[in-house]
Amino acid sequence: MISSELLKILVCPETKQPLELIDEKLLSKINKAIQEGKVVNKNGDPVNENLDGGLIREDKKVVYPIINDLPFLRIGDGIELEKNKLT
Repeated sequence: MISSELLKILVCPETKQPLELIDEKLLSKINKAIQEGKVVNKNGDPVNENLDGGLIREDKKVVYPIINDLPFLRIGDGIELEKNKLT
């Protein structure tokens, strides 16, 4: 998992807002929607792989996936919660 030291310096690549780990409730909700084929990233590509975790922007609008303990922090990898009806 992501160390607390690394978490302190990670920011959203788009807005530079701080990021924090998502909780288990939101992770389960996202993964359920992924399994149902209902999640797309900011690039418009379907998200087909369950997340191991996620980093949520301070404004709580975008989650960046963590898969195999690697955070995906490209703008296009972000999952917009409202657009995907995950709020």
